[in-house]
Amino acid sequence: QVQLVESGGGLVQAGGSLRLSCVASGRTSYVMGWFRQAPGKEREFVGAISSRGGITYYTDSVKGRFTISRDSAKNTVYLQMINLKPEDTAVYSCAADVSTLLLGPRSSWANEYEYWGQGTQVTVSS
Repeated sequence: QVQLVESGGGLVQAGGSLRLSCVASGRTSYVMGWFRQAPGKEREFVGAISSRGGITYYTDSVKGRFTISRDSAKNTVYLQMINLKPEDTAVYSCAADVSTLLLGPRSSWANEYEYWGQGTQVTVSS
């Protein structure tokens, strides 16, 4: 079992910044992904990071604005978000893929991930 604990969500004005954190239990590093879901919309892939943190992968809509990083010693993954827009408003969730060793195209598929955090609300006002 892997337990994920998220924090960092909140209310911010358009153009502002937030950093989300996700702490995973255990001593093993995994491929970690970030997803978001706005009311009435499907869950959307945001980005993912390799088990050692050397490779990241983002959806086009957040490239240049969002950055994923990790501190393996702390089992923590971060999502740094800058220049936030109202359309970024959503519940953001982190997820752990414990069955795949390498970051790849399947890392953008929600059903690739076995464990999920509780989600944290990000609201961006106009």
